[in-house]
Amino acid sequence: MPALSPDELRRRAHALGALQRPCQLCPRRCLAERERRPGHCQQPETAMVAIACPHRGEEPALSGDAGAGTVFVAGCGLSCRYCQNHQISQRPPKAAWARTEEELAEEFLTLEREGCHNLEWVSPTQHLPVLLSALARARDAGLDLPLVYNSNGYDRVEVLRLLEGVVDVYLPDAKYSSDDLAQALSGVSDYVAVNRAALAEMWRQVGPLSLDDRGMARRGLIVRHLVLPGEVANTREVMAWLAREISPQVCVSLMAQYHPAHELAGSPGPLGRPLRRREYDRAIEALIAAELDQGWVQERSSCQRFLPDFEKAEPFAPRRP
Repeated sequence: MPALSPDELRRRAHALGALQRPCQLCPRRCLAERERRPGHCQQPETAMVAIACPHRGEEPALSGDAGAGTVFVAGCGLSCRYCQNHQISQRPPKAAWARTEEELAEEFLTLEREGCHNLEWVSPTQHLPVLLSALARARDAGLDLPLVYNSNGYDRVEVLRLLEGVVDVYLPDAKYSSDDLAQALSGVSDYVAVNRAALAEMWRQVGPLSLDDRGMARRGLIVRHLVLPGEVANTREVMAWLAREISPQVCVSLMAQYHPAHELAGSPGPLGRPLRRREYDRAIEALIAAELDQGWVQERSSCQRFLPDFEKAEPFAPRRP
């Protein structure tokens, strides 16, 4: 590590740039000419980053004691009605978020100097060409952190193949087992097939999670699944598929932090409330039944603790009751 030279990273960035004009980086393939008008993700061609900071709320093997070096990239290929990051994922970007390749590289290096255990790109797909170019520049300057690719799991296999040898740890979601649910909650009708193909490709590239002697992630796949109120059957089917089609050794992060945010704040029905204890107990039972014993089970109280506010300088600072 790093597996690829800075020159090879630049070659990959160039190949990804070709997929951005017109834009085909995410599975929507909206064909927007983003130097003239935003794509479905509402992003221009210029890289937009809301904040880059140490984050101590990720999985233990990513946050450790010094935090993951998270780079919260603006925009998203999904339109999740409950998105906790909707302030940066589903709104037009602020002018202050614009970053040059040089500025991004310096932010990556700053995170390393601050002691972060890794460099984590959050929802990076729509700005991958500039991110890779910046990574090449930072590697030239000595950056030696593993790269974590934190995505919604709605990723094109063709794009992921250009990331082979670039990404050390994949951290995708596996949100849904039903396209009807995906359409209703995230605005896409092909999530299941796209997500499953993406996870299989990620597993092929990096395999099971491996840790260093401090217990920090160095390589591998961690699959996140957010348990949705009233949708435990969805969790059961996702867990069964992961065990059957990826591997019983895949690392799973079962998440209880659902909070009715964005469009579902105050809405009627199960998705208008936090997860109930009995629902989460049943989700854990589904994890056990699938014999997936690698990973983490989040505390149910996390629904309030990990609710960010990107209008603040410190988005994950505790909120006042």
